[in-house]
Amino acid sequence: MRRNNRKSPIPTLSGSKELIVESLKLPKDTMLGAAIVTVTGNREAFIENYKGILEYNPQSIVLQGKNCKICFEGKQLSIDYYTNEDMKISGSIDAVRYV
Repeated sequence: MRRNNRKSPIPTLSGSKELIVESLKLPKDTMLGAAIVTVTGNREAFIENYKGILEYNPQSIVLQGKNCKICFEGKQLSIDYYTNEDMKISGSIDAVRYV
């Protein structure tokens, strides 16, 4: 008889935390530190809970989130203001990518 050596999946700490947050219907942005990106048309974007600015030029702005990078691509992009918690990007936004 052949023995099955498969291990049962063990939830990771981050997976367990996400499961608890979802089951209790808690806000993910607050509990998990997820970035909140609000895009108004293709002219403005408001970003909350970002970690830092990785790249900044008129065609591309790349931000570090907790779990991924957030890339804004377009023309004449500029950061109107930023604080430790939030930021406003304006210009002609062609794409928002999560890497």
